[in-house]
Amino acid sequence: MYATSRGTVEMPAFMPVATQGTVKGLDPRSLGGTGTQMVLANAYHLAFRPGEEVVAAVGGLHRFMGWDGPILTDSGGFQIFSLAERTRITEDHAVFRSHIDGREVAVSPERAIAIQEALGSDVAMVLDHVVALPNDPGLVREAAERSVRWARRCRDAARRSDQALFGIVQGGLDAGLRRWCAEQLTRLDLDGYAVGGLSVGEPPAAMYRTLDATVPVLPADRPRYLMGVGRPEDLLEAVHRGIDLFDCVMPTRNGRNALAFTDEGPLRLRNLKFERDQRPLEAGCSCPACCHSRAYLRHLFLAREMLGPILLSLHNVTYYQRLMAAARRAIAEDRFGPFRREKMLGWAAGPEPR
Repeated sequence: MYATSRGTVEMPAFMPVATQGTVKGLDPRSLGGTGTQMVLANAYHLAFRPGEEVVAAVGGLHRFMGWDGPILTDSGGFQIFSLAERTRITEDHAVFRSHIDGREVAVSPERAIAIQEALGSDVAMVLDHVVALPNDPGLVREAAERSVRWARRCRDAARRSDQALFGIVQGGLDAGLRRWCAEQLTRLDLDGYAVGGLSVGEPPAAMYRTLDATVPVLPADRPRYLMGVGRPEDLLEAVHRGIDLFDCVMPTRNGRNALAFTDEGPLRLRNLKFERDQRPLEAGCSCPACCHSRAYLRHLFLAREMLGPILLSLHNVTYYQRLMAAARRAIAEDRFGPFRREKMLGWAAGPEPR
């Protein structure tokens, strides 16, 4: 359990991504019906549009979104990384050109905290330095060291007593560097710790090895958060290694593209074999999509009806939340190992090639 200023989150937990203050296609009431406890919004995007001062003026991010539960805001380090060709990193800040209007913008650790404090999220993330993988070992080390220094500056700049601050472990796929970074961050006595810079193209096995090296160094009494991950398999593998919190765009992005997650593996509903399939996506699922047949859902996508992406997004978020709730029960009943194996076997034997 993790207590925030807006309520308690049962962990392990999955946060749908509300990048610009919305989980695409899902209103807050529908989102709450999926079992979602906490969402992630992005300070980088909200600072550009509509601007953190606008959000603050209308009562903060919760009121702006109409979401009463906890919100975590990402500082924007990954977005700055994704704009690498137009980004210049100095010790003081990252300088880059806006993806909206091309104007030059500087974001320092202090500025990242000021934005998130104005937004009023329950959890703020430090500004970190993310680099692509694979990369020059010297550059990876430099980014990890800078991430620690920036985390200290974020901590020192934080003023809100009702907003938790999480550090972010960097270090690429170098196990020793990851451990060093984790050790340095824990000395800052932050409210939680994230593992960042993964799920950027490395094989799953490499990510798992990195977690094996990193997670044991992080305090067990603080949330341990794996950023930007991922597939249902990755979630259970990470829970097995001690991760408590996740976010990823996969449920909604895949839902918008006619892919549904199920215990039998993913269903790609544009496939012709679903044209007359009268079964629901998944028997026993109570989400709105599963009130309809696979044939009808396929029709919605082929007809380009907006209801199709909405329904599949709802199903996929519901599936992820059911998976996390089942994992919590299995942990409480001391049967997570068998639970994980059963799920993995079901996904591996699914109806479609992986």
